[in-house]
Amino acid sequence: MKHDQPDSSGAATPAASQDASEDTPRPKAAAPKPARPSSPIAPPAGRARLKRRHLALVLSFVLAVVLPSLTAAWYLWTQAQDQYASHMGFTVRREEAPSAVDLIGGLASLSSSSSSDSDVLYEFIQSQELVKQVDEALDLRALYSRHHDDDPVFSLAPDASIEDLVNYWQRVVQISYAPGTGLIELKSLAFTPEEAQAVATEIFRQSTRMINALSAIAREDTMRYAREELALAQQQLTEARQALTAYRTLNQIVDPSADIQIQMGLLTTLQQQLGNELIDYDLLRDNAQPGDPRIAQAEQRIAAIRSRIEQERSKFGGGGDPATDYPTIVAEFERLTVERQFAEQKYTGALSNFDTAQAEAQRQSRYLAAFVQPTLAERAEYPRRALIMALVVLLSTVAWSILALIYYSLRDRK
Repeated sequence: MKHDQPDSSGAATPAASQDASEDTPRPKAAAPKPARPSSPIAPPAGRARLKRRHLALVLSFVLAVVLPSLTAAWYLWTQAQDQYASHMGFTVRREEAPSAVDLIGGLASLSSSSSSDSDVLYEFIQSQELVKQVDEALDLRALYSRHHDDDPVFSLAPDASIEDLVNYWQRVVQISYAPGTGLIELKSLAFTPEEAQAVATEIFRQSTRMINALSAIAREDTMRYAREELALAQQQLTEARQALTAYRTLNQIVDPSADIQIQMGLLTTLQQQLGNELIDYDLLRDNAQPGDPRIAQAEQRIAAIRSRIEQERSKFGGGGDPATDYPTIVAEFERLTVERQFAEQKYTGALSNFDTAQAEAQRQSRYLAAFVQPTLAERAEYPRRALIMALVVLLSTVAWSILALIYYSLRDRK
């Protein structure tokens, strides 16, 4: 194999260059990449234009938000009449004067509140009965309806029924009640400070009358039961005494025990006489001749005494005439006596209960205590124009926003 010799300059000959190129591996040519499809370029967005739906949206905002707000503002600041508030606070108190037992035992409880009475009073202030009573005293229809032509929203209709008046009462009389403490706070509204104070004062007066009526009813209930028990015991005692008196009159015996003692004394005397006669009879028979008439007389006296003794003893044996049968008389007399004693004890207990109930009713009383007297306002607090205006704007805006969202949601589904 021939090799080209290098020249004097050291450069490789053409043959040598060819051999070197044959020995060196040549890199493979890269595969051609597939051509990407050219994506179309979106045209630029056009200039925004005002469309019909935009005009409708603006118009709906004006109708749903701006117009009601302007109307409410016009009415509140030009037509709505000022209202004044009178504040009052009170509670029901129960006064219990200490009894002698309480003073000795140290268990006296003086003044305490009654939450149950306050619950009743709270419902009474909102009732139709109180509204009717206050209306009769102050003529609520005339008081709250004189501005109806200019301010129909915050005024009462002149021809309002009692039901309408009760509903309006809930707006102008606001009550705050704490059940745990029994405290009631009341706020009455009217178009003048004097009228608001008059309404609060009349509510307090009618509430006081109702609490006094409850106290009277409670006392009467307590006294009625004790009085009925006493009347029944008195009637039973009277009947028992009358029955005993009638029995004594019928048998002509005041005290059977005394009569029995007399009867026992008679029997003792007869027994002594019988013993004396028997002794005399024995002596006479030993000393007298047979056929002596004194013996026959002695025998007759002995027989008579024995007969009398038998008759007197028969009164104690029973089974005889009820009018002279001592066991029957004594048993009936003792029964009537026991009934009378029982009636007397029952009457004594009923009388004691009556006295106790009477004392208890007298020392317990309810009354209405005002810790805040009806106030007289110096400036109008109602209607709260700024708050009402803010609520109108807020609610109308929320309602318009919801309707607009619903509209666009339905539009996007098409």
